[in-house]
Amino acid sequence: MRRTGRPTARGWFITVDGPDGGGKTTQAEHIRAHLERLDIAVIVTREPGGTWLGERIREVLLARTGSGARTDALTDALLFNAARRQLVREVIHPALERGTSVVCARFADSTIAYQGFGGGVSLDSLRELEAAATDGLRPDLTILLDVPVDVGLGRKAPGDVTRFEAEFDLAFHQRVREGFLELARTEPGRFATVDATRGIDAVAAEATAEIDRRLLASEPRPPAIRTQI
Repeated sequence: MRRTGRPTARGWFITVDGPDGGGKTTQAEHIRAHLERLDIAVIVTREPGGTWLGERIREVLLARTGSGARTDALTDALLFNAARRQLVREVIHPALERGTSVVCARFADSTIAYQGFGGGVSLDSLRELEAAATDGLRPDLTILLDVPVDVGLGRKAPGDVTRFEAEFDLAFHQRVREGFLELARTEPGRFATVDATRGIDAVAAEATAEIDRRLLASEPRPPAIRTQI
């Protein structure tokens, strides 16, 4: 999986993605700790969010309407990509260029899975939006935390339930999960699918082992923490 065209000083871009309830935020922090133990400079961010604008868009996208009205899937995709554009330009790209690795909980694959496979928006249209929002940036590795729909949704505490869990049916979430698995099948070199039904430590052990195998053993290593300004 070596990308020989990438400068050795560039950080790694790792995304953690998958259906709701897989533990993305928790595992992103475990990955951060793992990379820091390896003396690799790293930051953690999330989608939507990570910037002032992104956090405001997050509030709009995830808030439960309570009215039964459902935002059009393409509208959602446009908002997600607006937040993504700001995150890439303000946080992700500058960090990678200075040699800091980035771990992001959710990225463009989520829009393909949720608004594409789940919501029915053309995948080609979503890919065009993604390319514009990211300037073509793609993760070096995506950890896909796979969990059955009933298990994932059942893990959500009442205070953590977003519009997508509260207002979209099980069939939608099943299409989303199948979409993620299809993406992983089409890009096996980028995706590492991890069974997220297990305990946190077991999932973290497999996710970090995939990082060691796919990146540490084959990719140019980013600068050490001590070299960062």
